Amino acid sequence: MKENGKLPSLAAKWGATVEQWQDAAWQMRHACCTAEELERVLQLTLQERAALQQVGQRLAVRVTPHFLSLIDPANAADPLRRQVIPLPEELESHPEELVDPCGEQKDEKVPGLVHRYPDRVLLLCTDRCATYCRYCTRARMVSGKGRERWHLDWDGALKYLRDHAEVRDVLLSGGDPLLLTDERLDTMLSELRSISHIEFLRIGTRVPIMLPQRITPALCAMLHRHVPLFISIHCNHPHELGEDAERALGMLADSGIPLGNQSVLLRGVNDSAEVQRALVHRLLQCRVRPYYLYQCDPVVGTRHFRTHPQEGIDIISALRGFTSGYAVPQFVIDAPGGGGKVPLNPNYVVAEEPGRLLLRNFRGGIYEYPVTPQV
Repeated sequence: MKENGKLPSLAAKWGATVEQWQDAAWQMRHACCTAEELERVLQLTLQERAALQQVGQRLAVRVTPHFLSLIDPANAADPLRRQVIPLPEELESHPEELVDPCGEQKDEKVPGLVHRYPDRVLLLCTDRCATYCRYCTRARMVSGKGRERWHLDWDGALKYLRDHAEVRDVLLSGGDPLLLTDERLDTMLSELRSISHIEFLRIGTRVPIMLPQRITPALCAMLHRHVPLFISIHCNHPHELGEDAERALGMLADSGIPLGNQSVLLRGVNDSAEVQRALVHRLLQCRVRPYYLYQCDPVVGTRHFRTHPQEGIDIISALRGFTSGYAVPQFVIDAPGGGGKVPLNPNYVVAEEPGRLLLRNFRGGIYEYPVTPQV
């Protein structure tokens, strides 16, 4: 991010100009992928250095200079650092962990197209991201290092969608769709728009957080041509929302695109009510509606990130009533094996008795609601 119009001090390590730092292609060319590159800007621990020598067999390492500029180089517990720098625990596997925790493979109708819910589909349109998160649900297929090789049968996907009139909503994900060129993304959105029963489109992306320089006036103008279009970003901590990310999100919002946030509950990153409250407030300042808070999926090598689900429920309790309803996301578990999103909520119903319902409010007070007998 820029501070008061100046480049972050980290840019000096690359000898970057303002124009270079704000160029997405420059950011991608200078992304750090090895221990040697990362040690130019971070004080790596022995554990991190050891993990970096091995984890590339499962999920590549790549961190943009922009995101590195937000990390405390001397703090091994920095919440942003934990998300992108591997630890030895990532090399472990446990009985409860799965390669494909959301069961997407069994619902894949043609390569790259997943149809699970009645009226919407998931389109995996790339396997690359600007930065690879160490808890990635799709580690099996992204970055070119996983057990699977990504493939999208675009013509087959279009035929499937034309043949299934019940589909009204298409989510483009991956990988990160906003790493596609403007031209390629425009073509894909246009062809999807040509299918009469598809009512709206969605894009899932972490680019405004990891690579905000990719959000340009030309990209926003192109996306605006395809409204109603919704974008779900992925932001886990308020420190991710610096000046450049706020600018990028503002450009998208000014283009008439509704923005929502999907975050993942991660141990040592955002597993407290205080951090979550700061996050959702900062999101609203950036014109992003907190949408989902996910329980971390049981992906192989992620046990060190996962919390007990009760912690997520407690966080929602600490938000509900203590801040704006717009700021409270829905806490969900994506049921392992392909069950879809299951919401988990605090229990505010104390008891149901003849003619009344006893309710607990956000402060713990008990209130009675009269229940009208049904004829």
